[in-house]
Amino acid sequence: MKRMIWVSICLLQLLVASAQHKPIPVIFDTDMGPDYDDVGAITLLHAYADSGKATILATMASTKYEGVAAVLNVFNTYFKKPNIPIGVPKGNALTLKDWQHWTDTLVKKYPHAIKSNSEVPDAVSLYRKILSQQPDASVTLITVGFLTNISSLLQSKPDSYSALTGAELVAKKVKNLVCMAGRFPAGKEFNIEKDAAASKYVYEHFNKPILFSGFEIGEKIKTGLPLIQNSSIQNSPVKDVFALCVPMAKEDSAGRKSWDETAVLVAIAGYKPYYTLKQGTIQIAEDGSNAWSDEGKQQSHLVENAPASKVESLINTLIMHQPK
Repeated sequence: MKRMIWVSICLLQLLVASAQHKPIPVIFDTDMGPDYDDVGAITLLHAYADSGKATILATMASTKYEGVAAVLNVFNTYFKKPNIPIGVPKGNALTLKDWQHWTDTLVKKYPHAIKSNSEVPDAVSLYRKILSQQPDASVTLITVGFLTNISSLLQSKPDSYSALTGAELVAKKVKNLVCMAGRFPAGKEFNIEKDAAASKYVYEHFNKPILFSGFEIGEKIKTGLPLIQNSSIQNSPVKDVFALCVPMAKEDSAGRKSWDETAVLVAIAGYKPYYTLKQGTIQIAEDGSNAWSDEGKQQSHLVENAPASKVESLINTLIMHQPK
């Protein structure tokens, strides 16, 4: 009897441990240019997926410049996951593109099956399809670009995928939202500012926990030089982007500021021990600037709890991840 009880306890412990290490299902939403910290972010996400810590349900573009679907497909193909669904906004959306032309370079050099944005579905439609298929309260949304898609999703109507409205679908299926957005305690930040109306709508209507990695977090973290200097890594679109872009700006001489990577890091690996959380509510002005109220517990932003150099070292290691 004692042995049976002991075995039962061991099995229970194994089940608990297994549940704790279950991969986090993620939808990744990115502007993938004009900046190139998006490249580091999608690399981190694939590194976590390869280690069993994340499952990439889809990679969404929050911009609709022609070729963004192909660029996303380049990275998914490089990391041996070419069939990850890709969505692009087909309605009103920004068309901002990188000025260094790294996106064009990758599309010309690396394999990808998707050649045009017309080959992929509308982002909101794909969001609805994927969310409708997931367990309740299971999906983590990571945005490292504009809130265009999430705003449209929240305002979407029932369709063939779900009888729920967008707001109801999010409330039922989404666990949390992690954003690289905002400047804290107050200021103006690119991802919020460029589609201020969408940002304001999301942060006022998204009824699940939201975690912000603000401008001030990634600004201190410089990455990419160890990757560029690693001669064992060849024919890598990730390395190519950093090697092409870092020399183009004097401010990047010590490495590129790593805003987007921090959002993926805390979404999958957690915020401890590098950060603590400040709870409250973001407030968005008409001009896209943001402030922070200490009232509320549904939203929080990262506060440094360790030297930025420690996160910098971790990200520098993760962006050197190679396909399995």
